[in-house]
Amino acid sequence: MTAETVVELRGVRAELGARPVLRGIDLAVRRGEVVALLGANGSGKSTAVRTVIGQVPAVAGAVELFGTPLRALRDWARLGYVPQRTTAAGGVPATVTEIVSSGRLARTRFGRFGRADRDAVRRALDLVGMGDRAHDPVTALSGGQHQRVLIARALAVEPELLIMDEPMAGVDLASQEILATTLRTQVAAGTTVLLVLHELGPLEPLIDRAVVLRDGCVTHDGPPPRALGQHALPGHDHVHPHAPGGAAPIGTGLLG
Repeated sequence: MTAETVVELRGVRAELGARPVLRGIDLAVRRGEVVALLGANGSGKSTAVRTVIGQVPAVAGAVELFGTPLRALRDWARLGYVPQRTTAAGGVPATVTEIVSSGRLARTRFGRFGRADRDAVRRALDLVGMGDRAHDPVTALSGGQHQRVLIARALAVEPELLIMDEPMAGVDLASQEILATTLRTQVAAGTTVLLVLHELGPLEPLIDRAVVLRDGCVTHDGPPPRALGQHALPGHDHVHPHAPGGAAPIGTGLLG
């Protein structure tokens, strides 16, 4: 029996401004799969996941989540999204718990938190090893800790589908390993994962399929590069064992 298709793009084209970015791509992610979008800078990886969640509208083709056309989807609590860390928190004096709790709002009734909601936030923090920093301001965190908070925020909703855009970018090796362990736990629990990667790093053993983009087109959909040999995938110029360290500001939410 074929597993349910959780994400499906059929002939999708998308533009940024007047510039074509996606040029008729097809993509299907089945329940329980871990699929990585790979490719050089500017290949369309991030635009593809932003089109999946509706941040970038498709100008042609069809996008479906859980078998429902994107425009008709109402149950966004089934989806957790981890954006790139490119937007600062704006100096808002938020704590780690407050940021992670914002990811739980889709599960609450009229924004009121009950015990189940507080427990979900606590579990998400523990999963990423940030339980001991729950009351700290996010401005006191390192780049790797910021990323762990963003992932905890996405996990707090207890999603069926987890979409992550460059989760390892600018993250130190210790945090990379924690994030890989966290993702391994989610995959073992049956979570479907679609993620953009610039480098495979410690996530490599978890990847079921790699979809390589080049100039907005799919050039490969199959085994990850290491299974084929790095040079077997035209257009993918960046497959390295680890991303460089560094800090970056905290990102935005699902529609940020």
